[in-house]
Amino acid sequence: MPTELGDAIKGSTKVINIALEDEDGAAATPTLAKWKLTDEEGTVINSRSEVTVSSPSESMDVVLSGNDLSFQASENDIAYRRFIVWGTYNSDLGAGLPFYGSATFRVVDPAAS
Repeated sequence: MPTELGDAIKGSTKVINIALEDEDGAAATPTLAKWKLTDEEGTVINSRSEVTVSSPSESMDVVLSGNDLSFQASENDIAYRRFIVWGTYNSDLGAGLPFYGSATFRVVDPAAS
């Protein structure tokens, strides 16, 4: 089930923290991590279709801003976004094990009230 994040303000900045755990619940460092940002229908937002995390670590922050948090032509006061992350990690069970996660959040325009 996707995680739900708090709202983002249109045109502002939103930080999404990625923290990977292995099968035992211990912090794990990915060997590869990528992410993408889409709307509800799966349309990629701001060309963010396969962004590689340059230095994967146990806790990684992804900063969204500008066009990441803007509305498409068909969206008005509220837009829904899905942040998806995937990659690989190593553990006692093996090397190159896959992981996948997603989170949803709303982009809101406080000026539209």
